[in-house]
Amino acid sequence: MRCLIGLLLLVVSSASQAATSQGYGMGGWIAKFQPVIDQANASGELFRIQGHCQSNCTLFLGVRNVCVERSARLLFHSGHDRQRNLNAFSTKRMLSAYNPALRQYVTGHHYMDTLDFHAIPGAQIIDRFGYRECPRR
Repeated sequence: MRCLIGLLLLVVSSASQAATSQGYGMGGWIAKFQPVIDQANASGELFRIQGHCQSNCTLFLGVRNVCVERSARLLFHSGHDRQRNLNAFSTKRMLSAYNPALRQYVTGHHYMDTLDFHAIPGAQIIDRFGYRECPRR
């Protein structure tokens, strides 16, 4: 019985972990993010962007049922290849995940022209760009 309860708790905690950006905040390659995005979109469950979220972590803004915590901090930059050469395809992939207001802002302010990080607080993502605020837990 204890094993069954332990297994159930592991499954429940894993499921709740899968619905957040936690563990993905430092960015990485699209192959790490696309399966998470696909799973979140397939399940329809709420996906929370929380804490530090840089680079490809911002792709989570394109999840169908996404919310952003006010305390989150999202960092944007141009897409690049493994040699850190700017890559238009990767940049377009990131831009396609953003709503029109955010996409216009990051392109208009040249955030997507360099590899320099440009931070936007979660509160601004919510208030200025219209993303949904996460409910309090």
